[in-house]
Amino acid sequence: MNKTYPNGVQALKDFSVTIGNGMFGLLGPNGAGKSTLMRTIATLQDADSGSITLGDVDVLKQKNEVRKVLGYLPQDFGLDPRVPAEAMLNHFAILKGISSTTERKKLVESLLVQTNLWDQRKQKLGGFSGGMRQRFGIAQALLGNPKLLIVDEPTAGLDPSERVRFHNLLSDISQDVIILLSTHIVDDVSDLCTNMAIINQGEVQYCGEPLSAIASMQGKVWKKIIAKDELDAYSERYLVLSSKLFVFKLALRVYSENDPADGFELAEAHLEDVYFHHIGAQSLIK
Repeated sequence: MNKTYPNGVQALKDFSVTIGNGMFGLLGPNGAGKSTLMRTIATLQDADSGSITLGDVDVLKQKNEVRKVLGYLPQDFGLDPRVPAEAMLNHFAILKGISSTTERKKLVESLLVQTNLWDQRKQKLGGFSGGMRQRFGIAQALLGNPKLLIVDEPTAGLDPSERVRFHNLLSDISQDVIILLSTHIVDDVSDLCTNMAIINQGEVQYCGEPLSAIASMQGKVWKKIIAKDELDAYSERYLVLSSKLFVFKLALRVYSENDPADGFELAEAHLEDVYFHHIGAQSLIK
């Protein structure tokens, strides 16, 4: 699939992945093309060429059919801060076509319980924390019992405890729904997804299982503590994956299929190493 915007930016370049059951992570830096892909699958914009299928449904041609089985939590979504959570979710259920008052009441209550918002159901949305807003977003996305749930950068800006709650919620939901998780946070994919794709500048750099990707890097990641002013010299000699400040020095991680010596120690590979190896090595202090 391909998509180029009027300003000449090619957001997707021959993009092709197959997504199965469970949770699929789409990992990439800001501007990589993740949101473009999400919006295209969600029928909010068209691709220039290519195709998308959801089972037997042609996503690009049968948009109404897609919307019947789709739940979508965009990166930014607006909510009236004056309306209580229960009333707003009931309103969304009406818009979703759930006309039976009894059925709607039962569904709203069930979703508020599932997203751990029952005790806050009478609270106005303007008083919700970031994590509560995201959980409410999932509740509205689950109206209509979707087969596919798209979540775009759902944990950005959440504090650690809210992030854990949100992870647990997504893990629970993924048992029954296909979830496409778009994020630039490596730990989201590492903690949640059985399959993933790394995307950069609109192109797929890797597609497969996170555990397999990590296994392929074992024995090839090396670490060393260096002075900050030594980074440029090391970058000229080694393929630097990342460098992080560590007690006024730098914790350097490099990729090498052989022992680079020079004081390096073998490091346990992580998904972050895989990510940087595929999108291009970089310093995290720049």
